[in-house]
Amino acid sequence: MIDSNAIYVVWLREMKRFARARSRVIGILVMPLFFLLGLGIGLGSLISQEIAGGSYLQFIVPGIIGMALMSTASSSGFSTIWDRQFGFLKEIMVTPNSRASIVVGRMLGGSTTAMVSALIVTMVSLLIGFRIQFTIAILLAIVFMLLIALVFISIGLILASVITDLQGFGMITSFLTMPLLFLSNGLFPLSQFPKVVQEIAYFNPLSYGIDGIRGALGGVSTLPMTTDLGVLALFVVVLASIAVYAFSKSEAGV
Repeated sequence: MIDSNAIYVVWLREMKRFARARSRVIGILVMPLFFLLGLGIGLGSLISQEIAGGSYLQFIVPGIIGMALMSTASSSGFSTIWDRQFGFLKEIMVTPNSRASIVVGRMLGGSTTAMVSALIVTMVSLLIGFRIQFTIAILLAIVFMLLIALVFISIGLILASVITDLQGFGMITSFLTMPLLFLSNGLFPLSQFPKVVQEIAYFNPLSYGIDGIRGALGGVSTLPMTTDLGVLALFVVVLASIAVYAFSKSEAGV
């Protein structure tokens, strides 16, 4: 049974932790901003032809937003491992609250912090020349951002359910997230990749999320946005279900 009060308490704890851990926030944002400035401005100035109907900056910004969401969301698993090591997880597990409520609270907390990171990257992008079509589609872009966050929060919780070491978790998430970024349409058009890479990209949830954000903000997408939305929502349902099950099994003995 889902307990709204337990969800709120876990969400609030995540918000307070995010607000206090300034070094963590800076660390998460450094890489997306580095890619944004280095590739968006540096490499973009060397590319003369249009990409997907616009400049390279217009193309890459949705990819960097997706990168920021992925990095922030997947790192939420650190909180689970940290709470397990310092006893907080044991304290909330002995309460009558369901495991599902705890997972939902963590997912909402992680998605909120991820959305803040995406907002910061978007604001910086606007300052350096990124243009947004101010239409009702902006709301759809927010939906895509939220779904990306939920996908990678779920992945982070799944990993945190089987990994107990913080350093090991960091290595695994880095090994996972960077290939997912490069095997998506975030930094370069998939049409420029070999056929086998294009096929792999269809199994990458980040590809659908970035394509959806690009279509909602810039009006250009490779796939219909309804397809992007449906496939990404399916990823969320499947991975969130696995996360609840994995978390419940891993903490059954706490």
